[in-house]
Amino acid sequence: MYVYIIGGFLGSGKTTLLMRLASMYTKRGLKTALLVNESGEIGVDGATLKAEGYDAIELPNGCICCSLSGTLQSALQNIENDIDPDVIIVEPTGLALPHKVKELVHVSGIDAEEMFIIGVVDIQRFEDLIKKKEQFFSMQMNHADFILINKCDIAKEGQIEEITGWLKDKYPGKPIIPISASTGENLEKVYEMMR
Repeated sequence: MYVYIIGGFLGSGKTTLLMRLASMYTKRGLKTALLVNESGEIGVDGATLKAEGYDAIELPNGCICCSLSGTLQSALQNIENDIDPDVIIVEPTGLALPHKVKELVHVSGIDAEEMFIIGVVDIQRFEDLIKKKEQFFSMQMNHADFILINKCDIAKEGQIEEITGWLKDKYPGKPIIPISASTGENLEKVYEMMR
């Protein structure tokens, strides 16, 4: 079983990406389970995913890397026992640290063959995020196995190159791929990297 953790700040397009990845795995004939963490009391994402026909478990009202860590571990064990998927995709809240989630998945005892963190960067709000929350952003991206610059379909001229350069300087050696989760642009490169 492979586990993917999608990390990125609020509004970066993680849920849209999650649905694209789930669809890709379904087309490959792999059983996929989704675990979504919403910080609010009403979980729109979980309802949306279930309506699309996916095996989606929702952990609302808290953060899975802190207040809901025990709940996350129980949910993962239940997914393994009840669904027995080939792939689990975890979408923590935008305020979570993906490497902390990865540690919790590791200690949950589920039979994860490999785990990967996908960092998602919002091209629209990148500049603001770096100005106001660079340290937090870095904590989210530091442990990513690869970084996706999302919303490239609405990028201003030169913006993709500028952000790619910044990320390459900050995270040398990490694959950085500009994509649009909403239009599907460049996602074939992401699919090639995924097991």
